Amino acid sequence: MGIWQGRSRRKRTGGRLRPIRKKRRFEIGRELQNATLGAGTVKRYRVRGGNVKLRILTTHTINVYDPATKKTQPANVITVRENPANPNFVQRNIITKGAILETDVGLVRVRSRPGQDGVLNGVRVPAAPTAA
Repeated sequence: MGIWQGRSRRKRTGGRLRPIRKKRRFEIGRELQNATLGAGTVKRYRVRGGNVKLRILTTHTINVYDPATKKTQPANVITVRENPANPNFVQRNIITKGAILETDVGLVRVRSRPGQDGVLNGVRVPAAPTAA
């Protein structure tokens, strides 16, 4: 069954809406492909208007911006520490926007959308103070 992003056939109250037309091709959605840790592969796919989007399928590097030094540097990703989108994504090492990654320069929050941008950018997260 395909993914359809058109208007629902039901109201918020549960009542039925009469469809004004059938499904259209521009209302279809794409299958979910999550970015994970791996060798580093990027997939190109065509979107409306003949434009091209890039989707990261696997990656092991991230561009890290450090607010303290105001510099950007590449870093290797070790693992996914936290993902507010879905707690199960941590076990499966799935990377989405807002995920906290452990890298060789410290913890990094992902600020790009790897499924849309084709690049993985993040901001270094300051370490939480430890209770003594």
